[in-house]
Amino acid sequence: MSATQHAFEILASPDSLRNQAFIVWFGDEMFLRSQVRSALKRTLVEDADDATVFEGKTCDWRDVHDELTMVSLFGSGERTVVVRDADDFVSQYRSQLEDLVKASNHSGVLALELKTFAANTNLYKQAVKAGLVIDCRLPLLPRSKDKVDEKAVRKWFQAYAQQTHHVQLQGQALEALFELVGLELGLLDQETAKLALFVSDNEPVSVELIEKVVGGWRQKTTWEMLEAATSGDAAEALVQLEHLLQSGEHPVGLFGPLSWYLRRFAAATRIIQAQEQETGKYNLDMALREAGFPHWDAAKFSLAKKQLGQLRRERAGQINRWLLEADLALKGTHSAPEKARFVLEELILKMSRQASPLARG
Repeated sequence: MSATQHAFEILASPDSLRNQAFIVWFGDEMFLRSQVRSALKRTLVEDADDATVFEGKTCDWRDVHDELTMVSLFGSGERTVVVRDADDFVSQYRSQLEDLVKASNHSGVLALELKTFAANTNLYKQAVKAGLVIDCRLPLLPRSKDKVDEKAVRKWFQAYAQQTHHVQLQGQALEALFELVGLELGLLDQETAKLALFVSDNEPVSVELIEKVVGGWRQKTTWEMLEAATSGDAAEALVQLEHLLQSGEHPVGLFGPLSWYLRRFAAATRIIQAQEQETGKYNLDMALREAGFPHWDAAKFSLAKKQLGQLRRERAGQINRWLLEADLALKGTHSAPEKARFVLEELILKMSRQASPLARG
């Protein structure tokens, strides 16, 4: 079947990877990309001699094409050619790829791993018709451009945790894990692997165990840093950040919960603006609840109100742009730990009570 599918669907039913001549998987969720890569290897590559992996930044079209059309003397005879980090490769050889997909005259399987894949390009449209396109981004709510479907993420991860780590995450335990870690699948996987060491196979995990194993002092310090930062206390937030970095935490790992925490303030601001456009007034409590703040915890809910008031809408409305810029920096110019810390420090300072209007932008 030729279609666009989400990574959750593919990982639940990897047989859909079979009988495809052209496969593209793309997205900014690196954990999902790696899971699809592993599923492709398990499903398609029975003999290591039948698979070749190229790096997209350095490989040449001629080499990829020759490898794809070569008939193996051993194994199944069908070649599987994977191009990792293929964004530059696609940009450079787009016309050749379009001709290849359109012709479908090769016997092998060409699989491309991308960070982005624009839906308005001819190659995307041809890939959907003639092959399989796999979306490795977090799923969004229907008719939403940027609000993650957290329910779908929780449901998938619950099944993944049981299948991969033989851990049962149910009800409040699942909520507690996501509350502590956020929507970072790689971190959720790491923490679930730790939990598996403390329980028997398929034994339900308790909230108490999660708080003990996942919510240790580092997690406590992380939340203290986040609360101080959004409350405008940059000095305290920077002190807590330094403690975390000195303990061995990587800035990229800290960016996950930081971005998850801040996105809720951005979402609340958008909801407030939509309310004002529709009725001329807004309901702060309703906006915070819809943005995902824990309304059942009166203390945290009250704190969220104060934090949003401190940020004010002119800054809260820029959070998504700040996070995008930070994410690009962490994946590019500031990927080294000694530079990555500056990205987090800049975010903290932008939320400071002392930040000037110019610096806040």
